[in-house]
Parts: sequence; C-alpha cells; structure tokens
Amino acid sequence: MKISMVGVDVNNISKTDLLIMIADWLKSKSKRHIVTVNPEFIVAANKDDDFKSILNKADMAVPDGFGLQLFSGFKFKARIAGVDLMVAICKLAADQNKSIYLLGGANNVAKNCADKLLQQIPSLIIAGWQDGVLSDQVNIQSINDANPDIIFVAFGQVKQEKWINQNFAKLRSVKLAMGVGGSFDYLSGTIKRAPKFFRQIGLEWLYRLFKQPTRINRIMNAVLVFPYLVIKSHVQSSH
Repeated sequence: MKISMVGVDVNNISKTDLLIMIADWLKSKSKRHIVTVNPEFIVAANKDDDFKSILNKADMAVPDGFGLQLFSGFKFKARIAGVDLMVAICKLAADQNKSIYLLGGANNVAKNCADKLLQQIPSLIIAGWQDGVLSDQVNIQSINDANPDIIFVAFGQVKQEKWINQNFAKLRSVKLAMGVGGSFDYLSGTIKRAPKFFRQIGLEWLYRLFKQPTRINRIMNAVLVFPYLVIKSHVQSSH
C-alpha cells in the first residue's frame, strides 16, 4: 500500500516487512532501486517532474522524516531514517555474503565510513569505494571491476537519485541501489547525528540548524514549504 504525499507515492510498510522484502531482493537477479523520501524530497519533486517520476517508479519509497508522519496523520507504519536503513541493509548483506560499494561523499569520508561499518559488522564485504567525485566524474568501469551486489550513493538528494536512474543499467553486478544523502558523514563520524530524543519528537531539524547553520535553506524547505504544499494539496482536492 502507498500513501500519496503531494504527488509522491510513498510505501506504507513496517521496518520488519521492509527488511524481509530486501532480504528476498538480494537473492534475486532483478535490479531494485530504493529511495528514502523526506519532506525536502517532496518539495524538490514538486519543482522537478523528472525527479518526481524517478521517485514514483522506484521499487521502494521509504518514509524518512517526522514531517511525513505528521502530515499524513500518522498513517505510516514506520518512519525509517536512511542511515538506519543503510546499516540494516549492510547487516543483511553480511548474512548473505553480498558485497557493498560506497560512492560519493567528500575526500576520505567513504573510506572512513567503510572502516566504521566493518567495526560494526566485521563480516561485511566491502567491494570498494569512490569518494571526492562529482556525479559526472564517476568511474563506472571501476565499479564493475569491483563486482558489488549493492551500491550506496551519496551525492546529495536529487543528484544521487538521478545518477542511479541514469546509470543503474550500466552497473553489471549491482542488484540494489540506494541514495543515502549524508549517511556516510554520520557513519564515519564526520557529522554527529541529532540525539535520539530530538529525532523521536521531530526536532532533528532544530538540532541540525544549530549545528549546521548553512543548511538553513534545506531546513526551511522541510519545515515551512513542505507543510504549505500539503495544506495546499488538501484544499485543492476538497474543492
């Protein structure tokens, strides 16, 4: 079942069911694209039809962010943060002897992320990484030579989803692709996540604004523009 959030269809699924589904996907030969939809994605999708189309044709659109829960009337069975899902997928990969590839992030961040993941999940197979690259500088051949089963792409929202959409077919061995935004930064320790309390009560944006004031435009999109779009959509549909 999906819930439409201002024209973006988001899966309503529990974390347990999601992980069971992903575990099955890893055993198949089909290619699957996972997107983690937060309020900023909804705002971006309503300015960019190509991006909206990519989100709506993804194999799984996971609700990520308190705003989606709040403005859906708490209809979603779970709110699943991208960074938590990435770690959960890595654990599934280790269980099935599947390998991962880390693409994107600033210099050395992907390597540091790989090191931290191996500390958490010693049996995880990391096929390789490329960091410090822009989305148009990626060495596809290098990824294919590494032969990974899963790729996590950290170019930031919109860019990473568009890169996956354009290049997934060229990645011969990859069966699962997911854009992960700032997850490499969090997992590597480059940026500290908001304390759990802030995340649970929906004030992660306030913590981020305090710690990273340069994010103000993105945060305003989530806190002001997204609610406006939802309310506008409800008003229009009621007429």
